[in-house]
Amino acid sequence: MSAKIIDGKAIAADLRAQVALETKRISAAQGLVPGLAVVLIGDNAASKSYVTSKSRALVEVGMRPFDHQLPGDTSEAELLALVEKLNADPAVHGILVQMPLPPQINPQRIIGGIQPDKDVDGFHPMNFGRMAARLPTMVPCTPIACMKLVNSVHASIDGCDALMVGRSTIVGNPLAQLLLAANTTVTIAHSHTRNLPDLCRRADLLFVAIGRAEYVRGAWIKPGATVVDIGINRVVDAGGKSRIVGDVCFAEAVKVAGAITPVPGGVGPMTIACLLVNTLRAACMQARLPPPGV
Repeated sequence: MSAKIIDGKAIAADLRAQVALETKRISAAQGLVPGLAVVLIGDNAASKSYVTSKSRALVEVGMRPFDHQLPGDTSEAELLALVEKLNADPAVHGILVQMPLPPQINPQRIIGGIQPDKDVDGFHPMNFGRMAARLPTMVPCTPIACMKLVNSVHASIDGCDALMVGRSTIVGNPLAQLLLAANTTVTIAHSHTRNLPDLCRRADLLFVAIGRAEYVRGAWIKPGATVVDIGINRVVDAGGKSRIVGDVCFAEAVKVAGAITPVPGGVGPMTIACLLVNTLRAACMQARLPPPGV
């Protein structure tokens, strides 16, 4: 048996094309150009690369990037002042502060300082609460990306057993909320969970976001299950060559699963595409326009 590879790049390209068409339509009809401010603190190479990818994607769909790179010793007060300035700027419809932040800055204070309708990451407590209450709101990009990838291979996941391995407020917790809303039976596993392999073997839908390279083995996976690998880890082989792998041992899992996302090329491209969707929605919301058709 060999699993269907869920091509996140291709699905993301289709979504970006839809966003580009909708952005062009709204811009022509309303003179509205969605704008996203991305704030990067320090010189983390991975974060820099990710921010560059986001800015390029914005331009490609006709949106306007507002990039702000601050030194690593930026104070919390300075960052909050920039966030407040961006909150007040009508050309900026979305604000994204790249994580992780340096130790002198409390990320919860920064997230709480972003205007909820500009919180395209969906991390603000108000947005998280509205999502849990199943009210219209900004939903975190990676969880939405995961749901779209699963929906690309399942007409319905109603009644499925879903296991979320990881309980972060960025991915695991909000994704579990989305799975509940889709009528799956959800279990959340974490570092204190006992008998994790047994839990994995019962899951029709397995989502893994624990930050441990190739931790979930093929023998843990229920035959025919759909596996969404959210992890991204850089490993170095015996010859000193580095490569990017997920939290699931792909070479083993692909022989057992029914469908699986690769790393790279799975969740990552879809996360950026969903950020574009959230930026477009934020712009429409602030202009009091109907939600975009994407």
